[in-house]
Amino acid sequence: MSSPEIASLSWGQMKVKGCSTTYKDCKVWPGGSRTWDWRETGTNHSPGVQPADLEEVVKNGVKTVVIGRGMSEALQVPASTVDYLKKNGIEVRVLQTEKAVAEYNALAAQGVKVGGIFHSTC
Repeated sequence: MSSPEIASLSWGQMKVKGCSTTYKDCKVWPGGSRTWDWRETGTNHSPGVQPADLEEVVKNGVKTVVIGRGMSEALQVPASTVDYLKKNGIEVRVLQTEKAVAEYNALAAQGVKVGGIFHSTC
């Protein structure tokens, strides 16, 4: 199963190819995507992305995870989250969201089992 292409990104809106939903923040993995609802894990800009935010993506057999920190990189990614991914044998790339989407799409096009979580505003 391949990772779906992110078809478009603008402030507050993301579209994933093959999905009719418009996301504000989203999670993607080989064969799927869904809204990333920060309320599920109590996520906030600081301390930022938690391992719990990534569990669903990790469970889908990814080899690489791309994290989009927002358009102005306001979303933090603590070392504990990066360590969680590395301990699971997963390569991690943390980037500004526009760069993260480009990186994710490039990896997906190469057939890499890539997943990601992306914040599309600040």
